[in-house]
Amino acid sequence: MTSRAVQMAGIRLESPLVLASGVLGTTASSLRRVAAAGAGAVTTKSCSLSPRKGHPAPCILPWKGGMLNAVGLSNPGVDGALAEIAEYKRTCGTPLIASIFADSPETFGELACRIAAGRPDLIEVNVSCPNVASEFGTPFAADPEACAAVTRAVKAAAGGIPVAVKLSVQCASIARMAEVCRDSGADAITAINTVGPGMWIDTGVGRPVLSNREGGVSGTAILPIAVRAVHEIRKAVDLPIIGTGGVSCADDALQLIMAGADAVGIGSAVYEQGVELFGEINRELQAFLEERGLDSLSQVRGMAHREDGA
Repeated sequence: MTSRAVQMAGIRLESPLVLASGVLGTTASSLRRVAAAGAGAVTTKSCSLSPRKGHPAPCILPWKGGMLNAVGLSNPGVDGALAEIAEYKRTCGTPLIASIFADSPETFGELACRIAAGRPDLIEVNVSCPNVASEFGTPFAADPEACAAVTRAVKAAAGGIPVAVKLSVQCASIARMAEVCRDSGADAITAINTVGPGMWIDTGVGRPVLSNREGGVSGTAILPIAVRAVHEIRKAVDLPIIGTGGVSCADDALQLIMAGADAVGIGSAVYEQGVELFGEINRELQAFLEERGLDSLSQVRGMAHREDGA
């Protein structure tokens, strides 16, 4: 009997597919909807200590290669997030990942302590959002010392809940950053966040479309970047990896798994294809295993490293 289930940081996921942060992650009802569609875990929208308005519309722009996103980390704050987490956990057993962001290691620690009270299955530390750099400065994911300090602060405050750090390719070496996270106590890595920021100009008026002028680039265009990043991280560390970026079909998910991912995040594609995408990819992954006589995805995980002697 083949199985798509995976074990990651002590958590069992019945499917390797994870709803990425930022998509349908604000309310318990939307998270339940995604879980019912076949996600093995769901991730909340990144929350901060206090409510945050974010950037005015237009802040999301689909384009031919994916999407530009300049939402600006809008969220109801940790109290609002905790209320939705409580309602979700009361009504749904699919693992929940709580995403957090802050402007200093100390605030990350305080926020982690608050969110841990809701007992999410994993805390994801967003140190790599590319569309608020003008407010927060250089992302923590680009600074090894700062990233280490954030990881240590969150780990110390998490109350035993596993911690994943969400990394960006926009650093000197994502493999080195993964090593820093491992050495600072992280239990898992999520890679990658959106890239950029990028800009789209309306040629009719000669001005950028987004109100923020620029935003993070996601969608199909960044899949090869995500695959390469996961491959490099897997060579560097033995932590579980949630590979995220540009996934819209089973073949995309398999590329990330063969690069070394334990689970696969899906975000932008949900806007275009709907939550039914989770069920479609699950069925295609099951067919892939059965056609090859394989028992589980672990038999192909990291396959792309074998020629390297890994």
